[in-house]
Amino acid sequence: MAKTMRLDKFLSSQNICSRRDANTLTKKGRIKINGVLAAKADVKIDPECDTIEVDGVIIEYSKYLYIMMNKPQGVLSASNDKNAQTVIDLLPDDLRRRGLFPAGRLDKDTTGLMIITDDGDFAHRMLSPKSGIYKTYNAILDKPLSDDGQKSLESGVILNDGTAYKPAVIAFNKENDRSDVLIRITEGKFHEVKRMFQSVGCEVTALKRLSIGGLSLDEKLQAGECRLLTDAEKKSVFSHT
Repeated sequence: MAKTMRLDKFLSSQNICSRRDANTLTKKGRIKINGVLAAKADVKIDPECDTIEVDGVIIEYSKYLYIMMNKPQGVLSASNDKNAQTVIDLLPDDLRRRGLFPAGRLDKDTTGLMIITDDGDFAHRMLSPKSGIYKTYNAILDKPLSDDGQKSLESGVILNDGTAYKPAVIAFNKENDRSDVLIRITEGKFHEVKRMFQSVGCEVTALKRLSIGGLSLDEKLQAGECRLLTDAEKKSVFSHT
């Protein structure tokens, strides 16, 4: 059975207008359903089958939004906060809708790839350690990572408080610079990357997430900018590359 919703709710969910404004637009004859002027704003429609037009423009239905953001420093990975700017606050008006949240978190001073969505199942699959999805970070350290430190991280780390981290994959951006490190992990525990490096005597001075699964941060996005993911990009998140 097709899932129906009110016309005004549909327009609001697609960020076209408020439900009150939908009523006004309907009265002015600016909305059509399958080529016929809408009689009321509370009429039921099937968003996946019916064609809705506003001022002659067909509204494409998106059940969920999937947004890539290049998170800047100093912004919280949260849906809302009374005292600080959040990643949701950075969204442009045309990508705002109720229910959006950051899928996972980056520390306030960590930058890079952030996915914002309103699809809880997608976020759960992406973040679950059982999925084995690698997240790749570029960590700048206060000192070169030693050979023993690298081996320790690649073997898995257990902190003095008992916190255990799974083995990481370590590489270097530059052959002769062991303080510019690429680290790949499948978990997302609190301050995980920073605490792992601290366990081998290194402090992280800058941290940027570069990729999730097979999805890499779009280098064209400036800090704070965002765009919708393509269908191919959504699937690439779950690639085990």
